[in-house]
Amino acid sequence: MQEFSRSLPMMLYRTLDAVMPRFRQIFSEFGLTEQQWRVLRVLWQHEQIAFRELADLTLISPPSLVGVVDRLTRSGLADRRRSDTDRRHVFVHATGKGAALESQVRPRVDKAYAELRGSVDTKTWNALIAGLEQISSIDEEAEEKTASRQVINE
Repeated sequence: MQEFSRSLPMMLYRTLDAVMPRFRQIFSEFGLTEQQWRVLRVLWQHEQIAFRELADLTLISPPSLVGVVDRLTRSGLADRRRSDTDRRHVFVHATGKGAALESQVRPRVDKAYAELRGSVDTKTWNALIAGLEQISSIDEEAEEKTASRQVINE
């Protein structure tokens, strides 16, 4: 059995503990939580986005996302709109104030990323990202195989 401290979950926790404080410091300076940052980051890339898709992209559960979007709405950074054709569907978008915040926060975050990337060589960084993408897609691949087997058996 592998040594506990070298297990993948523990290595990921240690890495998060090493990486996230620098970003949380930046978010805090702008009055944002990590979850609010993730939502704004997605909103800056979409004119508007369906609530469910926003939950999927930010990896924030829909019940928790309601609170995050509520707080962003109260602070004037985001707003929600119900679909004109189906009131069950809600769309979220950045307000003008929320969009303007990107130009203030983004350079600081980009600088932190650059420093982080500079801590390892390009080959190591690319291998790390590729490996994490492969591991994080294991469940998706298993679900796709199961779904394709069900179609074949039907």
